[in-house]
Amino acid sequence: MRKPLIAGNWKMNGTKASVETLLAGVVAGAGAIERSEVAVCPPYPFLQMAASALAGSSVRLGAQNCATAASGAFTGEVAAPMLADFGCHYVIIGHSERRAMYGEDEAILAKKLAAVFAAGLTPILCVGETLEERERGDMEKVIAAQIDGIIALCGISAFGSLELAYEPVWAIGTGKTATPAQAQEVHAFIRARLAGHDAAVAQKVRILYGGSMKGSNALELLSQPDIDGGLIGGAALNADEFLSIAKAGDAATQ
Repeated sequence: MRKPLIAGNWKMNGTKASVETLLAGVVAGAGAIERSEVAVCPPYPFLQMAASALAGSSVRLGAQNCATAASGAFTGEVAAPMLADFGCHYVIIGHSERRAMYGEDEAILAKKLAAVFAAGLTPILCVGETLEERERGDMEKVIAAQIDGIIALCGISAFGSLELAYEPVWAIGTGKTATPAQAQEVHAFIRARLAGHDAAVAQKVRILYGGSMKGSNALELLSQPDIDGGLIGGAALNADEFLSIAKAGDAATQ
């Protein structure tokens, strides 16, 4: 059985005071999590604070993005080796906001994946469709293109060393919701798509759900056979709510 991964994506939120409180709450409750793996991905300025707060705990540290290059004249960018130097384990790559707001496509994401792998870190690669794409009936076409594009550039073996996250962009902040059955359908499609290239890789890879998972719906979602965790947005900014999702991951694997 794949061990659930509950990763908090804090996005561009937090102050020194609020982050200190949030980290303390997550660390205090993490000891009660028995089966799920827990990770937090703060904004860059808080990585050192987070690394210090998480030291000695079971909670892993991640970042929300990285540059394609390992160093150089790239003002405003942060390289994967820098993230490794600060104790990161995970790096989120290809989040829907990066794709939509900053034009990141598979060619760019493949370079970022290579950079993350070269630094000894683990990518959390995001895929997913927008509301317009879903309403056109293009969900499978869009996600297949995102997956196939990375396979073409990085090989299927890359998926054996990363985490995947499915983001139903249409269900995030729109008032629309994806049912557990709808989420499972897409996760199963993703796994089948990978299995067409390598069945062993498809069985190994964890596919996280990134569609507004919270304490009240986590258990039903995480009990689906192909949902292996969550990439948590808003709920990750509240320690009790975030930990309740991790506890649901424990319950789903009993």
